[in-house]
Amino acid sequence: MHLRPYTPADREACLALFASNVPDYFAQIERDDFIDTLDNIDDYFVLELDGEGVVACGGYATARPDPDGGPQSNADLAVLCWGMVRRDLHRRGLGERLLSERLRRIDADPAYTAVVIETLPRCRDFFARHGFVTTREQADGFAPGYDLVAMRRPVPSQPERTG
Repeated sequence: MHLRPYTPADREACLALFASNVPDYFAQIERDDFIDTLDNIDDYFVLELDGEGVVACGGYATARPDPDGGPQSNADLAVLCWGMVRRDLHRRGLGERLLSERLRRIDADPAYTAVVIETLPRCRDFFARHGFVTTREQADGFAPGYDLVAMRRPVPSQPERTG
């Protein structure tokens, strides 16, 4: 198992991962949003298995500023983005590996105080095992029939750095 940064050469493999999870985890109408993320995100990763190629992908980004212009800049929030495992390989620890590595990187970055994700109700327990708590639910939040569960996890306190 090898985790490495995403490159444009991985695009078709990642689109195949997305397709393998439609309609159980993603609505087809979300594909363009996924493509936009692939084209624009800096911290995105792929997980490869020997003999299988790319079998999982996912990343994170700094949250966007408050769209309502509120005082919260959101610059201290990491947002987990488009994590997925090839559908026939679910429940084999690959998603766990991908999530753990993203959380390790976020936790090591002093810019972040919390991690957020928007996911499906069926994935809530997976994220709860990693310290995420539900903050909001929205019927049809992703697409018709795809309810949204917003979750949040604090970044563990980091030791004071001395120079």
